[in-house]
Amino acid sequence: MTDKQRRNAAGGRAAESIEWPTVLLGAATYAAFGLLTWNYDSLPWWLLLPLGGYLVALHGSLQHEAAHGHPTPWPRVNELLVWPSLWLWMPYRIYRKTHLLHHRDDYLTDPLGDPESFYMTPAAWARCGPLRRALAWSLNTLSGRLLLGPAVCTLRLYGSAAAALARGDTRDLGAWLLHLAAATLTLTWVIGVCEVPLAGYLALFAYPGLSLTLLRSFLEHQAHEAPGERSVVVEAGPVMSLLYLNNNLHALHHAEPGLPWYRLPARFRARREDLLAGNGGYRFAGYLEIAARYLLTPKEPPVHPLYHAPSFARLHVANDPRPVAAGEEVA
Repeated sequence: MTDKQRRNAAGGRAAESIEWPTVLLGAATYAAFGLLTWNYDSLPWWLLLPLGGYLVALHGSLQHEAAHGHPTPWPRVNELLVWPSLWLWMPYRIYRKTHLLHHRDDYLTDPLGDPESFYMTPAAWARCGPLRRALAWSLNTLSGRLLLGPAVCTLRLYGSAAAALARGDTRDLGAWLLHLAAATLTLTWVIGVCEVPLAGYLALFAYPGLSLTLLRSFLEHQAHEAPGERSVVVEAGPVMSLLYLNNNLHALHHAEPGLPWYRLPARFRARREDLLAGNGGYRFAGYLEIAARYLLTPKEPPVHPLYHAPSFARLHVANDPRPVAAGEEVA
């Protein structure tokens, strides 16, 4: 599948105009990030931590918009607008490629077909020792996902990239070189200009930013026979909705992935009953409800409960080329 085909399958936007709300939000995000890092020495850590994490996660949400063809009709311009890597961990082009694969709804949650799935196959679970099984269970609690998830995801991604290079697979080398330049640009400002220690930036900006991103994705999808019932609706308040650019209304995003973030709330209000009927009522009132239920309690077992069900088994038999799955890496 070509990049253009993936973009179309994922509902890349059809509009030919520039979406100025997204451009302005991007400019405001960079300005706020610049002010926060510039004033690093004069601010307490307990203020830097939530603000730094919020801005890094918000920039990740802007990358998500760019992956879906926003805010301009020109993919290279969209990439340039989100090119500086504030969270440091993942090349934009790899994120875009894997995220558009994730939007094949028939494969949603499949540990072999969905690159954003945290589920494991029964075979992967059988290969796990006690420590890896304990890690997989802990990642299915909200506290484990927030505290351990960023480290696990980073090690998994970099280990997979190193293994690919060791096999002589250089298909993603260009994406990694661009990412190195993007991370260098960010760190030149952070360390070279603002004199923020690398450890301080990682602890107060990059790591909590990825944690907040993993908060959004923690219950984003559930294993279910019907693809329409695999995506959640979290009716969060304005602060968290802005952070995720309304991607917390995730069932709507998968139903209409070409809509820009600022049009999602009105569209959700118009389609709310239909969407909740279509996703089987998979809904939460906000992230505090999710924390109350799953902070220390696993949301479900790590193994995909429907791996051998007909709806998923036929996908495995199809011999479709698939990316490395998150569940396999956790194993």
